[in-house]
Amino acid sequence: MEKAQENALKIAEWLKLQKPITRVIYPGLPEHSGHETMKKQARGFGAMLTFQLESKEFALSILEKVCMIKFAESLGGVETLITYPTTQTHADVPQEIREKNGITESTLRLSVGIENAEDLIYELEKVFQETERELNV
Repeated sequence: MEKAQENALKIAEWLKLQKPITRVIYPGLPEHSGHETMKKQARGFGAMLTFQLESKEFALSILEKVCMIKFAESLGGVETLITYPTTQTHADVPQEIREKNGITESTLRLSVGIENAEDLIYELEKVFQETERELNV
């Protein structure tokens, strides 16, 4: 868990700097509303992070292109998985409630594993660049 949390923080910090990302939600980031509470009540910030992209098309393109990061709904393993909450974990939640809770069609979630963080970031960077070229953004 310690390695997964370490990786999640590195990825969250990297995601914050990426142009197509409009929001990163991870309690390990100081700007997260639960950051101070987590510091007091837990030994880490977990390995689950959420991020929003500038469009649904960008989000879906990422899901099609990732290789090392698996597009799968199962969470909590040692491998990094990516989910699309709109059609997976939150598919049964009415759209207005999803959106009220910040789950939009451009939202993705990562359950970060214990792989090398630089390898995970490299894959995301490559996928983002390919998607930017394809969508002309």
